[in-house]
Amino acid sequence: MNNTSPTLLILAAGMGSRYGGLKQVDAVGPSGETILDYSIHDALQAGFGKVVFVIRRDIEEEFKKLVGSRYESQIEVKYVFQELDLLPGDFHPPAGREKPWGTGHAILIARETINEPFGVINADDFYGRHAYEQLAQFLRQPRPEGTFAMVAYKMRNTLSEHGSVSRGVCQTDDRGILENIVEVTAIQKEGNGARAEDQTFTGDELVSMNLWGFQPDIFSALEKQFLTFLEKQGQELKSEFFIPFVVDEEIRQGRAEVQVLKTDSQWAGVTYREDKPAVQSFIQELVRQKIYPTPLQPKTAS
Repeated sequence: MNNTSPTLLILAAGMGSRYGGLKQVDAVGPSGETILDYSIHDALQAGFGKVVFVIRRDIEEEFKKLVGSRYESQIEVKYVFQELDLLPGDFHPPAGREKPWGTGHAILIARETINEPFGVINADDFYGRHAYEQLAQFLRQPRPEGTFAMVAYKMRNTLSEHGSVSRGVCQTDDRGILENIVEVTAIQKEGNGARAEDQTFTGDELVSMNLWGFQPDIFSALEKQFLTFLEKQGQELKSEFFIPFVVDEEIRQGRAEVQVLKTDSQWAGVTYREDKPAVQSFIQELVRQKIYPTPLQPKTAS
């Protein structure tokens, strides 16, 4: 029986560059809360027992002071560092490369810090309480190796009013097991549904928003596939090693089974500058409904 509380791995290495400095991390709550504050609050409520931040060395001091220190009295906090030259063997990044190696690499570098089932989120995405509850419940149950999870959202709950988006549309079997993820670009909201070039969507289609649940054996798969990626694409300036590619390969080779956990939660994020007021209004409506307190005080981890 697995009685270990799951860990939450938070991909935050892009925060400094994306926001133009950590001091510009946008407040969305009525008392200055960020999306990350709500994410960790929801994770604590759901029963996650440790947080691991993936950051860059150049933002370490500022991140720990302005972000990580807020949670250290509530939950165990660890840090790992995603760097371009953190590569296996004799591999070296090509001259002129500045782009990170992608989400698969970000997860892989946490392998020495995580020995228990864990969830993965983006630092700047709001996933909703139900999503964390679903994922924590899955991760607390005993699972064989290669049994993973992904929380999927209805497409209409992830779209922007201000432009097109790309989404990974999930194909599942009749047991809710993921068969594949089809990347669809230029999706525009259209009424209660959506359109992308010659495709129309009802809005009920399930999409991936990079909310995953893994057993520790994912690290072995990541390590092997990352070596293959570097051999084939390691000298390119912009190629990235993405976690959906890794999961898809494990599924195709029969080494993994991914349970799709459905949620009716609203996903929120700032894809376009114009999205920020809508995200603020959405969060503040949740506060008005008393779904979240204000100021936000995370539940103390037991």
